[in-house]
Amino acid sequence: MLDISFYTANDRPSHHVEVAENFLEWLARSNFSKIGEDKHANIWIDGEKATLPLVKLGKINRQNFIDFFNEAIVSETKVILEMLANSSVKEERIYRIKKLIELLDCMKDEKYQYLQRI
Repeated sequence: MLDISFYTANDRPSHHVEVAENFLEWLARSNFSKIGEDKHANIWIDGEKATLPLVKLGKINRQNFIDFFNEAIVSETKVILEMLANSSVKEERIYRIKKLIELLDCMKDEKYQYLQRI
C-alpha cells in the first residue's frame, strides 16, 4: 500500500490515505497529477522539521482537486450503475469510489494546507 498524505501548516496531525498501487497508477495517468506543482516545502511533522515535495493547497489548487474528485466519483458511479444493470460490478470500481470520496473529504477540510502525492 502507498499513501497520499495531507499535512497542516502548524504541526497538527496529518492524515494519510492508504491506496493500492494500481489506484495510484490510475491517478498518475489522470488529471490528478497535473493539478498544482510539487515543490519542496518545510513543514513540521510530529514536532520535527521535514522538507518534502508537496502541493500547496491554496484556493485554486484545492478547488481543482475537489472538481477532479467530484468528476471522478460521478464517472465511477456511472460505470458501477451500468455494471449493476448487468450484475457485473467489479470490486476495483467500488474501491476507487471509496478512495475518491476519502480523498475528496480530506481536500475539503481546510485545516490541510499541503498534499503529498507519493
